[in-house]
Amino acid sequence: MDDSSTGLKSNVAGLLCYLAAWVSGLIFYLVETKSQFVRFHAAQSIIVFGGLSIVTAIFTVIPFIGWVINAFLGIVAFVLWLVLMVKAYQGEKYKLPIAGDLAEQWAAKKV
Repeated sequence: MDDSSTGLKSNVAGLLCYLAAWVSGLIFYLVETKSQFVRFHAAQSIIVFGGLSIVTAIFTVIPFIGWVINAFLGIVAFVLWLVLMVKAYQGEKYKLPIAGDLAEQWAAKKV
């Protein structure tokens, strides 16, 4: 596995893209200039966890049913967080439906 422009191995940087959800994804997306693998995982982190953050914020204002949906979304987010970190560390470019395709497009863009 190649190194990223951050000085880390790409698989470690890929894992770190998910560590703080969309925040760490955004940081790596902005600083990574060399590894398409890291840029892909950073973009996918922004899309998945940024999207979940927005949806959660919307449902927070809806009493009862919104709270139940947010509890479910929290479980989904936790499982995705674990799976995506493990897959990135294993060096796998694990693409989620829709978000993965969009992340590939974002990763291909030059900084």
